[in-house]
Amino acid sequence: MSYSAQADLTEQISEDKLTQLTDDADAGSIDADAVTRAIADADAEIDGYCATRYTVPFSPVPVLIRKISVDIAIYNLYARRTSVPEDRQKRYTDAIRFLKDVAKGIATLGNDEPTDDSDSGPEATVTKSDRIFSVGRDSDSSTGTLDNY
Repeated sequence: MSYSAQADLTEQISEDKLTQLTDDADAGSIDADAVTRAIADADAEIDGYCATRYTVPFSPVPVLIRKISVDIAIYNLYARRTSVPEDRQKRYTDAIRFLKDVAKGIATLGNDEPTDDSDSGPEATVTKSDRIFSVGRDSDSSTGTLDNY
């Protein structure tokens, strides 16, 4: 399942621009395969960053992930055809910066925060009664197994 669709891209750029960016055969129409590849590449990039903290692929897709998928897919389409406009480059850079923050645990995807607490640090696996050696106490004149060394 893709994180975004062609219809999401046409909300950001016009169909004419999308045709210019994808029509390699000069057919005068949007090449749906090129759009699908750009979205798949964007989704793979998103998964690469988010897999450190989340189970990917996302289902359902968080709103932030759909937005980032659109921004990266549009960037990918521009990059394959022409130089990338400054505003699209900035959106791509911001998306990657956010994904890096998600991977580091600095940013979250909102309510979809993982609940895995298995990485909360070291835990003791033995109890006080499992001790082999002991030290005596001066207060009660008891001796322990290490007192004679």
